[in-house]
Amino acid sequence: MTKRTSAKYKLDRRMGENIWGRPKSPVNRREYGPGQHGQRRKGKLSDFGIQLRAKQKLKGYYGDLTEKQFRRIFAEAERLRGDTGEQLIGLLERRLDALVYRAKFVPTIFAARQFVNHGHVTVNGQRVNVPSYRVKEGDVVEVREKSKQMAAVLEAVQLAERDVPDYIEVDHSKMTAKFVRTPGLGDVPYPVQMEPNLVIEFYAQN
Repeated sequence: MTKRTSAKYKLDRRMGENIWGRPKSPVNRREYGPGQHGQRRKGKLSDFGIQLRAKQKLKGYYGDLTEKQFRRIFAEAERLRGDTGEQLIGLLERRLDALVYRAKFVPTIFAARQFVNHGHVTVNGQRVNVPSYRVKEGDVVEVREKSKQMAAVLEAVQLAERDVPDYIEVDHSKMTAKFVRTPGLGDVPYPVQMEPNLVIEFYAQN
């Protein structure tokens, strides 16, 4: 379903954290980074390094978004009223691929992007194949009838490693998910600590 197996595990090792909480993550066995120099002792990160890592971790979690995509979402979060960090998380969670992943229709965020791209889902009955499509509160996402028996879908539903958060109402018998409300940082079940405040500091200084 997804071609990004090696790359996503490399991202885990580069961050030194199992950012998706996957049982097979190499970080569970090796805490050092990838490559021939990965086992060298790590120096203390500078403030810039800490902020950069926070940005890379958040950006990577949502399918390794491009810098252009991520910066555009951040700029929009800045324009919205309220806490920029909370708004940033809310906008990221409203992406269609993120909703498909959260609803456990697919096993990984990378698979979610491909799943949407290939036209396997509808939003309010209309087929949408744009992973960055932004869902609104009350929108209902459904796996198309011909896609409901796909092996990747059936496997994902059974995954015990993550639960569906309470801002999404899911009916796995019908393969539907309703986006109930926009979450804040504390509502999102990240396996590792995300620090959008450091992302804001990064963009403020660079």
